[in-house]
This record gives sequence, structure tokens and C-alpha cells, in this order.
Amino acid sequence: MTVRSYLWGLRLLALVAIGGLAVVVIFVDPIRDGIMGQILFYFSLFFSVTGLAALFLFWFRRHVSGNEIVYENLGMSFREGALVALTLVAMFFLQSLRILVWWDAALVMVGVLLVELWFLSK
Repeated sequence: MTVRSYLWGLRLLALVAIGGLAVVVIFVDPIRDGIMGQILFYFSLFFSVTGLAALFLFWFRRHVSGNEIVYENLGMSFREGALVALTLVAMFFLQSLRILVWWDAALVMVGVLLVELWFLSK
């Protein structure tokens, strides 16, 4: 798979995920639909943020590195995009339970940072 086809696929899937998030926000009532509505919201939010963050991080890495290591940047950008999305979804979930405070957010971010450092050390 070429870099160009991977990026177009990622763009298309990010747009589909954003559309899915919009549909969930507009048509799903979390009180009426219960846990299934909340699961749909969190999944669509995760995939939307993963796609957008991966595309942005790849664009940023490509411009900073001067197009040197394109294939390595793809994997790293996607992984970091997924970790950013996981952080955001975890914070939204904690807020929905009304237990999000600044130290909980800091713990989530430190945990994600440790996971990324573990991946970088391999």
C-alpha cells in the first residue's frame, strides 16, 4: 500500500467517523437509549479524533522532518493519534461520571505518556 492510498483511506474514514459522530450527537439521546447510546458516542468520538489527530500529526511530522522518513511517520502518527483519542475519551468518560478533576486528567495523561514512551523504547 502506498503512502498516498493510506492517507486517502485515512481521510475518508475520518470523514465517515465525523459524520457518524454528528449523527450520534444529533439523533441519539443518552437517557432514552441508555448504555448503547453512550457506547456509540464514545466509539464515534474515538474514531473521529484518531483520524483527525493521525492526519494532523503526520502532516506535522512530514513538514518538520522534511519528508525524510515517510513510512515510519505513518505508524507513529497513527499510534499517537489513537493515544490522543484514548486520552480524550477517558476524560469525557470520567466527566460523564462526574469524577473528573485536574489530578485525574493529569494521571490519564501521564499514563498515556508512559505508554508512548514504552512504544518509543522498543
